[in-house]
Amino acid sequence: MTSTHQSTTAGGTSLATRPAGFWPVLLCWVAVALDGFDLVVIGAVIPTLKETGDLGFTPATLTTASTIGLVGVGIGAVTIGPLTDRFGRRISLISSIAVFSVLTVAVAFAQNVTQFTALRFLAGLGLGACLPTALAYMSEHARPGRGGTAVTRMMTGYHVGAVLTALLALWLIDAYGWESMFVVGGVAGLLVLPVMWAKLPESQTYLQAVADKQNGTSKVAAVRSSEVVRGRYLRVSIGLWVASFMGLLLVYGLNTWLPTIMGEAGYSIKAGTALLLMLNIGAVIGLLVAGQISDARGNKRTVLLWFGLAAVFLAALSIKIESTLLVYVAVMLAGIFVFSAQVLVYAFVGHLYPPEIRGTALGMAAGVGRVGAIVGPSIGGAMVTAGIAYPWGFYAFAVAAVLAVLALATVPAHMRDVD
Repeated sequence: MTSTHQSTTAGGTSLATRPAGFWPVLLCWVAVALDGFDLVVIGAVIPTLKETGDLGFTPATLTTASTIGLVGVGIGAVTIGPLTDRFGRRISLISSIAVFSVLTVAVAFAQNVTQFTALRFLAGLGLGACLPTALAYMSEHARPGRGGTAVTRMMTGYHVGAVLTALLALWLIDAYGWESMFVVGGVAGLLVLPVMWAKLPESQTYLQAVADKQNGTSKVAAVRSSEVVRGRYLRVSIGLWVASFMGLLLVYGLNTWLPTIMGEAGYSIKAGTALLLMLNIGAVIGLLVAGQISDARGNKRTVLLWFGLAAVFLAALSIKIESTLLVYVAVMLAGIFVFSAQVLVYAFVGHLYPPEIRGTALGMAAGVGRVGAIVGPSIGGAMVTAGIAYPWGFYAFAVAAVLAVLALATVPAHMRDVD
């Protein structure tokens, strides 16, 4: 399957060296890019569906369809954790991409609003399972002390996927209709499957943990998936869930409403769109930098700093700046800290929990975060409707970042610090 060397001794010694780096990194990056596709695709097709009334859509049913997809993603993220901890990262990731891809292609052939919405929900179940599985894999694949860098670099795929999908939509929808977006997204996932089957090895950390448990040589007591929500892990989990909730509230809230909020501040539609691009450019820069700092300075210290600076720069956006250049810089700085702060939460989860329950812990954090992904746009939309999105929208987002800081302050830097 790969060039990975594996050996198991009767005494349960080390199973393997770490797998060759290229394929695991690339394939997990691609899996996350599919998540980026889903972030953009519904927003890209909504204007066409709204204008044409195709399938019988109305503004209300479009809102339902976009929301129900995120609900499916959240459920998928929560439920995949115990499965990936039991059956492994490899088969879980391949299966989730297969489910998402087939059902995404099926969306293009929906005959009415009900079918479209149901298929979006079911596709979301598969897609939601991709991210926590890929996160668990990369946190275990990384070299010791480099987990933060591995996770944040992988998550650049999320924003690259979103940008590429947005650019593709500019041409594809006009030329071939809204259905083509779902066909392309689903087929892309299907094309990845045989490569994953051939080139993606199982996580060696996971295999080692399984072997140690079977041979009775584990140096720590066996940990069950349910312990994520009880005992000494419960307080830790709650703090991380709150931070993940707030982090994705910011990511989806800003991506959805930044152009509109800046429009209320007096900027043009073109400028608002350009600022959204700057926000995501900042996100990629932040992801490339944050992981290295986290590995060097510690997960907790870095994620606290990142959310704190996100709060500062979000609040600063409420100040009307005359210089266009300074506005672009301010938005980019907000993007640097807001988006990578959320990813650092995932890296922190991967650092704190043992391999036996790491998939479950990441799935729960991602699943709770997806609730924030629904709440964020809802808050922004309510403020836009009330006519107070500028400047109060930025204040609300800054408060969310502060709440993440407070929640993370309750989480220990290492599990050995927990009684």
